[in-house]
Amino acid sequence: MQKVTQILDTRLQEAGDTLPVSGHLDEKGYSLGGHDFKLPEGIDYDLVLTNAGEGILATGMLRAHVEGTCDRCLGKAEFDVNGEVDEYYLFKAPQEPVDQDDDDDVDFALVGPDNTIDLTDALTSALLMETPFVVLCREDCKGLCPVCGANLNEVDCGHGAQIEAERERDRMDASPFSALRDLHLDD
Repeated sequence: MQKVTQILDTRLQEAGDTLPVSGHLDEKGYSLGGHDFKLPEGIDYDLVLTNAGEGILATGMLRAHVEGTCDRCLGKAEFDVNGEVDEYYLFKAPQEPVDQDDDDDVDFALVGPDNTIDLTDALTSALLMETPFVVLCREDCKGLCPVCGANLNEVDCGHGAQIEAERERDRMDASPFSALRDLHLDD
């Protein structure tokens, strides 16, 4: 993602002061877990920067329309991301080293020496956290036929009944009562 920095101006000098920040990033796409995603409309964000005394708290929302590949049928999948941005930027580094094993919620960056904050990681985290682990073209996607590879959302190749019959036969063969199948009580 392109670097996003915000200059902290005089409106954030006192504790409790706020500054609304919004913007648009012309990002083309991103990758996550071996998947490549496109951002045809880029990324929009609306944040509020708040002077919290010891640092700047950046909170707000990120929005994007995402295009990817369906994990079941390999067709086009689209979804919207509405991610929550929440990042803390300290004015100076803590005197004592922070033991991250004791507190997993410790998450901060530092305000730059030029009085700027880098919003890139906060925006990237919000985008990645809201990207679904399993991407589907639709919730009831039928996927691909394991026999012929046809997209089952578009055609019924006829292999479904054959596969279901094989599964039922395998289930019956695995049953502990399958030995009784050959038992003839009318003799």
